[in-house]
Amino acid sequence: MEEKVLKGKKNGMLVLFLSILLYIAEIGGVILGASMEQGVLSTVIMAVSIIGLCVTWMLWLGLKVLRPQEALVLTLFGKYVGTLKEAGFYFVNPFCIAVNPASRTQLSQSGDVQTVKIKNEANGYASYPEAATKKISLKIMTLNNHRQKINDCLGNPIEIGIAVTWRITDTAKAVFNVDNYKEFLSLQCDSALRHIVRLYPYDVAPHVDTTGDGVADEGSLRGSSEIVANRIKEEIQSRIGEAGIEIVEARITYLAYATEIAAVMLQRQQASAIIDARKMIVDGAVGMVEMALDRLNENGVVELDEERKAAMVSNLLVVLCGNHDAQPVVNSGSLY
Repeated sequence: MEEKVLKGKKNGMLVLFLSILLYIAEIGGVILGASMEQGVLSTVIMAVSIIGLCVTWMLWLGLKVLRPQEALVLTLFGKYVGTLKEAGFYFVNPFCIAVNPASRTQLSQSGDVQTVKIKNEANGYASYPEAATKKISLKIMTLNNHRQKINDCLGNPIEIGIAVTWRITDTAKAVFNVDNYKEFLSLQCDSALRHIVRLYPYDVAPHVDTTGDGVADEGSLRGSSEIVANRIKEEIQSRIGEAGIEIVEARITYLAYATEIAAVMLQRQQASAIIDARKMIVDGAVGMVEMALDRLNENGVVELDEERKAAMVSNLLVVLCGNHDAQPVVNSGSLY
C-alpha cells in the first residue's frame, strides 16, 4: 500500500460560507412559500427549500481541520482515497471516512497519553472508552515500555527497560498494513529487546561472543550500553518497516539484576573488589620488602642470613598486608 498525499483541497472556508448562505436562502424560501397563495409555485418553492434544509447539512461532513504535524487517512466506500497532511481547513467528499485503527490506543509515556488510568499495564498500552480523534499524529513520540525480566546470555535474570522515540512516515502503511500500529510497535519493541539482551552478559564475561564473528569480546549490557541501544533500534526498525514507522532513537532507561539474585550478585561484586584490592596490596608489599632488603645490603647496615631474611620478610608482609595496625615488639637483646 503506497501513500497518496492529497493537495489543493483547502477550500473548507469557502464551502462553509456558501453552505451558510444556502441555508439562509432555503429558510427564506420556506418563509416565502408559506406567505404566497397556495399554488404550484408556492408548493415547489416550499418543497425545494425543505429538501435543501434536510440535505445541505451533509456538506459540513466534508469539512476537515488539520493542525501542523497531523494527517487524515480517507477512504470512500472502502477504497483508499488519499491522505491529508498539510495544516489547513479542507473540504472533501462528505461520504469519505477517516480511518485510524489506533485512535483509542494510548501508549505508555507517549505524546498522546491522556491523564486517565492505564488499564493494561502489562503490555504498555491501554484502550479507552471515550471518543478519540481519527487524526494521525506525525510528531515524534516516545514509547516507554514497562520493565521486563529477561535472562542474559549467561542465564542470569535481569530487569531492563527501554524508551523508544518513533514517528509515522507512511500513513497508508500504518493504517492498512497492520491491524493496530501502536500495539504492533509495542509488541515488536518487547520482542526485539528480548532478542538483543539474550546476546549479551550483564557484565563483562570471558569466552562470550556478542557480535557473532566467532571471536570473544568484552561486550556487555552495562559497559556497552550505546552499542546495545543501537542494536535494539536496528532490530526494532527491521521488524516494523512494513508499518510505515521510523525509529528515531532507542535508549536503555533501567538495567539491574532481578531481585532474586541481586543480593548474591552484589556479594560477588564485593568479593571481586576485595580480591583485586588484596592483590594490589600484596604486590605493593612484595615490592617494598624487596626494596628494604636491597637498601640494607647496599648500605651495609646489617648482614642477615637466609633464616633472618625469611623472618624479616614474614614480619614485613604481616605488617604491610594486615587489616589492623601492627603492635611492634622491640628486641633489646642481641640479634642472635
